[in-house]
Amino acid sequence: MPMSKGRNRSTLLGAAFLMATSAVGPGFLTQTTVFTQSLAASFGFVILISVILDIGVQLNVWRIIAASEKRAQDIANLVLPGLGVFISALVVLGGLAFNIGNVGGAGLGFNVLFGIWPEAGGLVAALVAGAIFLVKEAGKAMDRFAQSMGLLMILLIVFVAITSSPPIGEAVVKTVGPDKVDLIAIITLVGGTVGGYITFAGGHRLLDAGITGKAAIPQVTKSAVSGITVASVIRVFLFLAALGVVSKGLLLDESNPPASVFKLAAGNAGYKLFGLVMVSAAITSIIGSAYTSVSFLKSFHGSIARHQNWVIIGFIAVSTLVFVTIGKPVQLLILAGALNGLILPLTLGTMLLAAYQQKITGLYKHPLWLAIFGWLVVVVMAWLGGYTLLQQLFFYK
Repeated sequence: MPMSKGRNRSTLLGAAFLMATSAVGPGFLTQTTVFTQSLAASFGFVILISVILDIGVQLNVWRIIAASEKRAQDIANLVLPGLGVFISALVVLGGLAFNIGNVGGAGLGFNVLFGIWPEAGGLVAALVAGAIFLVKEAGKAMDRFAQSMGLLMILLIVFVAITSSPPIGEAVVKTVGPDKVDLIAIITLVGGTVGGYITFAGGHRLLDAGITGKAAIPQVTKSAVSGITVASVIRVFLFLAALGVVSKGLLLDESNPPASVFKLAAGNAGYKLFGLVMVSAAITSIIGSAYTSVSFLKSFHGSIARHQNWVIIGFIAVSTLVFVTIGKPVQLLILAGALNGLILPLTLGTMLLAAYQQKITGLYKHPLWLAIFGWLVVVVMAWLGGYTLLQQLFFYK
């Protein structure tokens, strides 16, 4: 039975917010604050370039998934037998490692809000995230939750940005004419916004909802751009909030830079707002990471697809158990971060190779300009991702 127009719009918006809120996790908040502290107003240029690259990545991936009506791992196996298995292993490993950090971030958020132990807060967050997948229409519940939390984060961060009184004029000038350009910051932002499992969160959600095929390409394109727009709006206002604090010469707490931005901008009330933002960001990232990671396992056994929601809950439970019993394994997270930089060029390159194979995409004609742009991102991310991985492996040798 065809989906109604209203339900269709809701799913498209839900996919956009799922992608955006999957990107906006604890790492996203910290990255933005730290880079603002080091680059000041010139960080606006980094955001601008990363947004352009992000849109190029998502337009390529979402359109090819929709045109092929297949999940990324199935597309990869058609491009090269076994490649889909390898990509799935990387995505699931990275998703699990980062989910441990997401649970930890939620625990810190609850600690700020209520003073409870981070481990207890992480457990509460896991229970909330898991409960989403106990609902009969879990996909619809996930869409609505992502939208609600995304809008809440935008409102809270906008409030703090206004309170911090940033030098907007300087930010605009430096966005187009920066004092310095930090390539590593650009790659970090791209990897953190559309790398790893995040690349496929929205595309796989639309596939599960049945919004696929050549006729759906315009809708899919709009949803992809919307997802990047939401994540970028949050990034820009968080940047402005941090810039307002940094420009006054105030020092950020190195142990928790984003929390100190909120506190310095709006006092103790701002500190509590940070807790709420952290909880919202972490729980939505837990949901996005678990859902997308498990979507890469569905092709390997029918029982995983039939019991998808329970497998997702199990994924969340394992992430929480590791955090509560061991904490965040630093070397695992660092290695996973480096792998995240490698997953993007590998997966995007695979999608681009598939775009022009009729056995995969049928009669769909992928825009040449979009493919060229995609290959440019592949080359740049592959080089810098490989360099970063070698650095980390050498350092921890």
